[in-house]
Amino acid sequence: MHAGAEMYGADKILLELVTNLDKTKFRPIVILPTEGILVDKLKSRGIETYVVEYPILRRKYFNIHGIFKYLTSYVGSSKKIIKLLQNKNIDIDIIHVNTTAVLEGIYLKRKLGAKLLWHVHEIILKPKIIYKFISYLVGKYADQCIVVSKAVADHLIKSKMVSPQKIKVIYNGIDSKLFNPNTPCEYLAQEWDVPKNVIKIGMIGRVNAWKGQDDFLKATVPLLEKYPNLYLFIIGSAFDGQEWRVEKLKEKIASQSNCERIIFSEFRKDNAAIHNFFDVLLLPSINPDPLPTVVLEAMASGKPVIGYNHGGVTEMVVNGENGLLAKVKDPSDMSKKLDKLISSEGERIRMGKASRSRQVKYFSLESFIKNFEKQYDLL
Repeated sequence: MHAGAEMYGADKILLELVTNLDKTKFRPIVILPTEGILVDKLKSRGIETYVVEYPILRRKYFNIHGIFKYLTSYVGSSKKIIKLLQNKNIDIDIIHVNTTAVLEGIYLKRKLGAKLLWHVHEIILKPKIIYKFISYLVGKYADQCIVVSKAVADHLIKSKMVSPQKIKVIYNGIDSKLFNPNTPCEYLAQEWDVPKNVIKIGMIGRVNAWKGQDDFLKATVPLLEKYPNLYLFIIGSAFDGQEWRVEKLKEKIASQSNCERIIFSEFRKDNAAIHNFFDVLLLPSINPDPLPTVVLEAMASGKPVIGYNHGGVTEMVVNGENGLLAKVKDPSDMSKKLDKLISSEGERIRMGKASRSRQVKYFSLESFIKNFEKQYDLL
């Protein structure tokens, strides 16, 4: 079970997991709350997939009316899922919940007598009561808690609601054949009308309150004056209902003096080409990003990464080896780090090669799948 049907980090990880499991031992069945690109991808790969609308824990429910609406929908949709499984004569052994925003796994675990594996991709900072509440639920109901990084593990343990013995770190892995330094990307220069021999700095991520598009602009726009051959790229869309964030971002870009060298594009499917097109990936998330898949994709593509020194990126990027880590929420320091790489092609190449080596060694798709299969066997 998952929180949506898009194709951002956690969506991609789910897709790769169920696609590559040993089908002689495991029968993955995916139930999603909405139609979307992930549903199409899963079905195209022969994965048994159903859509049953169920509520996702979002801020809109954090009020008296919202709580009542959530609980009513929660019970009703959980019963629909059980009925679906019964009609299909499907006996469930393990419920894999791919996010803390999906609580239906608790109800299903109790009604179906299945084991609950809770796969935690998030670091919830606030509201603090929600952090404590989610940690309590994970600690009480999960038979196994898998976290995507040590940063996530530490955050759960800090709540004192989850036993360290229940937590295991399994790093996400990506396909280093799909993401590699040889993926064709020349068409992007033509599409975006970008000259040859320019330096391209980009970020890819959801347009929301914490992914850091504003910090990206603060860190990079001043460098446009210093480097006439510098181009900036922001890729990503907002959640449904928050399209105003995209419009606000476009207005901010348009107000810059060198706006013709700042390219914005909403969500795209050709990330492998985009990473090859970039010279450096920036990760300006102002909250700690648990283990951003976009960083793994950049590493596999042989690119250096610059991010703030918090969250899972600190387990992916070794400062000075395959990228640089800036002071948290300090765009000026990020700008200084970026300036070093813009001015040295040799450093970009050296760090890019180190990124690729590190991804293959520590964040391979093969090890990710094997580690999960072991956990399923233990349950």
